[in-house]
Amino acid sequence: MDYTEKLKGLLVTAAKQNSSDLHLAVGRRPTLRVDGILVPVASEEILTPEDANGLINALLTEPQKQKLAAERQVDFAYSFEDKVRFRCNVYFQRGYLAAALRLISSRIRTVEELGLPPILHDFAKLSQGFILVVGPAGHGKSTTLAALLDEVNHTRGDHIITVEDPIEYLFTQDRSIISQREVGSDVPSFDLGLRTVLRQDPDVVMIGEMRDAASIATAMTASETGHLVFSTLHTNSASQTIDRIIDSFPAEQQSQVISQLASTLVAIVSQRLLPKLGGGRMPAMEIMVVNPAVRNLIRERKVYQIDLVIETSLQEGMITLNRSLANLVKNKLISMDNAELYSLNPSELRILLERM
Repeated sequence: MDYTEKLKGLLVTAAKQNSSDLHLAVGRRPTLRVDGILVPVASEEILTPEDANGLINALLTEPQKQKLAAERQVDFAYSFEDKVRFRCNVYFQRGYLAAALRLISSRIRTVEELGLPPILHDFAKLSQGFILVVGPAGHGKSTTLAALLDEVNHTRGDHIITVEDPIEYLFTQDRSIISQREVGSDVPSFDLGLRTVLRQDPDVVMIGEMRDAASIATAMTASETGHLVFSTLHTNSASQTIDRIIDSFPAEQQSQVISQLASTLVAIVSQRLLPKLGGGRMPAMEIMVVNPAVRNLIRERKVYQIDLVIETSLQEGMITLNRSLANLVKNKLISMDNAELYSLNPSELRILLERM
């Protein structure tokens, strides 16, 4: 069997079905994720170990195969005929090869096209500060960040540097210079890429993902020294994000981290993608803008009170996740069942909807 041709067919199917992911695993048909739901490709046979090996090896370069053999998993980006890009993770499960391929749109969509709140435009106008986009894996964090960076690219003459593992969205330089550094090919390690980023005269820095205390410290230092810094974190809310950042550091460093965070943090955007009635997906968002009240709560380590500040600061562009979900239900864009499923406090959501 020509596995290269078979792989091409699967990638074309994934793109045509407007899916977000393609999964290859032994004992299953190749499976797409469409609007958040896994759908096996009915025309394909169940994958044998030989099929999985053939398809997945058709994706890999020789250095990637060596890394996979050494580390038992490998992350990389794959371009298909310069039309579609995929962020790939190849891994072993029960001794067999498996792969998850995330489709990355070749076109970077705007804030409006993504259905995001207009306040996000304000974040792209800043010259300094620390902005985080958080949420579960697969809920559009990278897509939101790409929209913000591309807005900077089209409106300002800045030097934008990204450190990514792997590079996801490819930017076309407009008014800005954009340097995209991929871990493994452009820089040996994520840590080294972050340690050297400030020597490269950036105005805007995008850190693909804050993985540890070192990357968080770099992000805060960069924003403290006059740069606009964007990054992502796998957390569920603004308050949880602040706690996670502080708790990433040893106890003796936490007071300094709290002080840095209070002075550099500008906003946290927490988002979920929900199935939209009629097809597609719809973002629900919690937006926390750091005002004096939030700054004080961070300094005093009273992060649990931040949710109340968000709820009472609608006029400043803030919104709780529950209010965002309630608005989507009220406007008949998502179902109540899905709203409750994604809410962190379903009973509060129901009360909110009764009042609307």
